[in-house]
Amino acid sequence: MPVNLDRIRTLLPDREIHWHASVGSTMNEAVRLAESGAASGTIVGADEQTAGQGRHGRSWHSERDCGLYFSIILRLQLPAESMPVVTFALGLATVEAIQLTTGVSCDLRWPNDVLAGGRKCAGILTQLHGDAVIAGIGVNVNQTEFPADVSAIATSIRLMSGREQSREFLLVALLDDIDRHCDILARQGRSAIFDLFSRASSYVTGRRVIVDLAESSISGTTAGLTEEGYLRLRRDNGSEEIIIAGGVRPAGS
Repeated sequence: MPVNLDRIRTLLPDREIHWHASVGSTMNEAVRLAESGAASGTIVGADEQTAGQGRHGRSWHSERDCGLYFSIILRLQLPAESMPVVTFALGLATVEAIQLTTGVSCDLRWPNDVLAGGRKCAGILTQLHGDAVIAGIGVNVNQTEFPADVSAIATSIRLMSGREQSREFLLVALLDDIDRHCDILARQGRSAIFDLFSRASSYVTGRRVIVDLAESSISGTTAGLTEEGYLRLRRDNGSEEIIIAGGVRPAGS
């Protein structure tokens, strides 16, 4: 069934929320609102997206009334070089909110994937528009099946927990965790978020992986993050590669 907006407004009385039964992309709607001056913390959500966005122009499967699909406008007093780490902060917030509300433990795969049982259950996309960060978050909450092209790599909180979950309670917890992790970033800086991310992710250090780049793939063992948040990869010949962008997967998959 659709999200109970009255319940959400009761739990979040001071939050500006724009909710749609169906929308092309919550990111596009959030950009429009940000450009018109919408306040930091404004939410654009939908029960269904017909053109949900993922990284590198990919689509995000957004089954009606099953997932949590929303974008948030963040006006953070941060230097431009700190903006990419906002993705890490939101990943941490997503993992904590899922654990708190559903009991499902998740992993973080650099840079923006949330995994449960080794499969993707949530993703984060961040874009800078003027002085605002537009962050889109998609969580597979109550899906029981997925399209054939992603069924081998996707899962939902319902499949992992064995029961239907409240999207309303998850959203409220997630927004609280987003505020908290953005505050950590603002007060303690990038290094604090990098440290938390490194401890929460099995992919950052000591993991044999394959990295899919634009036109090739390379393999090696992850060796931590750079000061900018890029991924260090130690090749088998001892050389080190710095991964700025790419798809990371376990070696052998």
